[in-house]
Amino acid sequence: MSRLITEREAVQKPFIKYAQHIGWQYITVEKASAFRAGTQGKFFYDILAQNLVRLNPFINEDDARGIIRNIENIPDTMEGNKQVLDWLQGRRSFYDQQERRERPIFPIDFENPENNEFYITQEWAHASISHKNRSDIIFLVNGIPLAIVENKNPKNKDPMQEAITQLARYEEQTPEMLCCPQVFNIADVCEYFYGATWNYSRKNIFNWKKELKHKREKNITWEEAVKSFFDKANFLRLVRQCVLFFYKDDELKKTVLQQHQIRAIDKIDKRCTKEKNKTRGLIWHTQGSGKTFTMITAARIILERKPNATVMMIIDRQELEGQLSGWIDRLIESHQEIVVRKAESKIELQEILKANAGGLIISMIHKFDQIKNNSCTRQDFYVLIDEAHRSVNKDLGNYLTAALPNATLFGFTGTPVDKTASGKGTFKIFGKYDKEGYLDKYSIRESIEDGTTLQLRYENVPNQLKLSDELLEEEFLQQAESEGVSDIDDLNEVLRKAVRLKTFLKADDRIDKVAAFIADHFKEKVQPLGYKAFVVAVDREACALYKEALDKLLPGMSQAIYSKGHNDRGILDKYQKSEAEEKQTREFFKKADSEPHILIVTDKLLTGYDAPILYCMYLDKPMRDHVLLQAIARVNRPYENSTGIRKPCGLIVDFVGIFKSMSKALAFDANEVNAVIEDIDRLFDRFKNLIDEELGYLPMILATQDDKLVEKLLYEDFKDSKIRDEFVAKAKELEDAYEVLSPDKRLQPYMSKYQNIIEIQRLLIRAYSGDPDAKETKFLDELGRKTERFIRENLQAHTYKVDQVFEINAETLTKLKKDKTTSEIIKVMNLLKSIIKMANEEQNENPALISIDERANEILKEFKDGQEKSREILRKAYELSNEAIESQKAQKELGLDKETFLIYWCLKKANLENPKQLAIEINTSFEKFENFNDNTDEKRQLKLEIYARLVPLMEQDNMLDVTDKILKLMEKVYGSR
Repeated sequence: MSRLITEREAVQKPFIKYAQHIGWQYITVEKASAFRAGTQGKFFYDILAQNLVRLNPFINEDDARGIIRNIENIPDTMEGNKQVLDWLQGRRSFYDQQERRERPIFPIDFENPENNEFYITQEWAHASISHKNRSDIIFLVNGIPLAIVENKNPKNKDPMQEAITQLARYEEQTPEMLCCPQVFNIADVCEYFYGATWNYSRKNIFNWKKELKHKREKNITWEEAVKSFFDKANFLRLVRQCVLFFYKDDELKKTVLQQHQIRAIDKIDKRCTKEKNKTRGLIWHTQGSGKTFTMITAARIILERKPNATVMMIIDRQELEGQLSGWIDRLIESHQEIVVRKAESKIELQEILKANAGGLIISMIHKFDQIKNNSCTRQDFYVLIDEAHRSVNKDLGNYLTAALPNATLFGFTGTPVDKTASGKGTFKIFGKYDKEGYLDKYSIRESIEDGTTLQLRYENVPNQLKLSDELLEEEFLQQAESEGVSDIDDLNEVLRKAVRLKTFLKADDRIDKVAAFIADHFKEKVQPLGYKAFVVAVDREACALYKEALDKLLPGMSQAIYSKGHNDRGILDKYQKSEAEEKQTREFFKKADSEPHILIVTDKLLTGYDAPILYCMYLDKPMRDHVLLQAIARVNRPYENSTGIRKPCGLIVDFVGIFKSMSKALAFDANEVNAVIEDIDRLFDRFKNLIDEELGYLPMILATQDDKLVEKLLYEDFKDSKIRDEFVAKAKELEDAYEVLSPDKRLQPYMSKYQNIIEIQRLLIRAYSGDPDAKETKFLDELGRKTERFIRENLQAHTYKVDQVFEINAETLTKLKKDKTTSEIIKVMNLLKSIIKMANEEQNENPALISIDERANEILKEFKDGQEKSREILRKAYELSNEAIESQKAQKELGLDKETFLIYWCLKKANLENPKQLAIEINTSFEKFENFNDNTDEKRQLKLEIYARLVPLMEQDNMLDVTDKILKLMEKVYGSR
């Protein structure tokens, strides 16, 4: 018989082996427990103390023990995890009595990786008062746990989700396990993910891909993933520079940089240190890919490399300045020697530049207006410019470059503008030293592939509601001033001149008709999914008009947010919000269970506002170039609700026809966007192709009770796991398309086929799982909202013979053996699933069923993998069923407690004489050494006592085997107490 794939053999052991190949020293579970002083310990205490003394010669061992106690007493929370990182990065100090001053403590030598000790161990257990958890692998540096790894069997349905759920459970039940580790890995041989501890949202868990010469290596092997992630220098660099704590909505958050961010930072670092003759660089990372984090981390690293240099961060929105404030405080905290200055005015900026000092300067771009030439001529001056496509347009870029003639400039943008009315674009300004025009690029397509952002789809509206193509062309797209527009204020100025266009968009009867369309569309296609929407109106007055119209149709569900004018009267004043009201509205919108469900905007919130629950944008404002891309990027953020349902895409409902004129609406290569923004009609074509062609081979099983047809489908056609996986992927794609499209009259002819595919999916889950009732519930939980509702309302509750679970008893087995109409395949599947169900339900009272459950699952896997014929498998299943029945009968007759009976059953299966009395004696040893699970000394003593009782009764090999079986099962019983 071929060896079964198990998590430990297929994933955990190779993981440890690969880590050893690159220099991580393996510590056995027993040694690790001793180093930790039991399951309450957080560190390898002696190793950490020795390294603290070695790396900080001004302290002695007693001092080191005191420092360890201080770290150990940090709260087991995210805030505590942040404090641990502060210690790791040398931001905590110790008072040096000799020198009479505070000196930073360095538990790790980040500058010299080989000057540290690297350890890996497994089965790292933590026990609290009420819970005990055990992580698969822990990586430690100098005795401090820095990374936690969860391995999963690649045969599992959704190993990543299982691992995420497990990590979240650790955090809730035994948070001390996660006080120190800064990152985690999820591995299942096929895939390799990483993320920051204390953040288990799927959108913040990233696929690790090896980078070769700054080019994405898509066919990375699993071994390469392990070795590249845990390369000593790279891993220490990740912990030191790429783990980020920040405050959002007054709440501490945590993340870790993605590889495209790290790659861009490396290139910036190289240009500053090794390419001094190149003084420009463009970082082109698509909207929503973390440019702000990239920019701030780059600034920090430049100042670490060049303590006397000056770094200026140019921002162009007050909102972003507020967003940066927490980071600036952290930078000061990290580097006390760095002076951070904020230019609050033009005069203050001029004075700061005149002072010619090093450190960090924060300024908004408009403060460079009219600034003096040669205000600072230093060459070690580095400028990082956010939203560079518009920050340096018009005259502001000229003032900046004239004021800082020798500075190195880096532009950050989501969409570079290549052509403008004046003939100058972002590529020409920042890309002069790079052949392709940019220093680093992270495209929209890459972002979607990585799950950083979502696919965008657009839907057109009836012609009577849509702006005419002629009017759009004449009053907007043909205007030279609109070409290369990169700022919302500039866009509004262009639209101010489009008198006929605005008159059409704000006509009373049209406002009412569009509002009615939005209300119906929202109720049918957005609200059932649990998401929210934007209405983007042409100007402030239009916002107020839509608010009034929607209040009649969707009372209380919408709010308008727009800028305040000096002379607002009437309807503009009526719906205007105070600063406090606006802030509250913005925060409530992000929450699934609070109003508003629709925000009506025209300029505010179209940039810099991140609400992942936002799914649909009703676009009734002509836009182009970067303003258009920034606006529609509001809906491309990944989102997963509390039940695990994920947003399928971002949807734009186009009232102005801009998506039919993308080549004119974008002042750069429109193919960059067209390839990833799809017409909803194309999605319907894909739905039709999936259901008619790619899944059209499936038989219709809805109207039949033909067991043979279903049996053939499940156990012959779908026996190959690759074929099953392909079907599941296509069924999920079909479901996602249905979620977006429904309701749509075009779907009606396909509903019976759709229903059939979902029924087959349900049966496959039940057929290839051990607990059909639980899987049925999970199946419904994982369906999209609209599909689940459709299934509950329409799916017939068929009961096929292939889908039966029954009580395991002698009468049932007799009937099953006499049944000549049911095939061996069906008997095998149903019998094994019934055994597994019984074992799961009753093993707490009868622990002997634990081993029966494990063996039943192994037999089921053997059969699914085609390792044995159905007749042989059926024979094993009957034997196992008889054993289960026999164990239940014996437990009732003997009257033993469950622990003693478990030992008795193991001894009986080994054919020992008088197993009852021997079991009672062995159980007294377990009662004496009740902490054997966590204490290696107790476990060793326990084994010796069991050996002493078994040695006279059996050969040594058999004795060792029986002892191991008893210990393995009793570990589970004691672990569940």
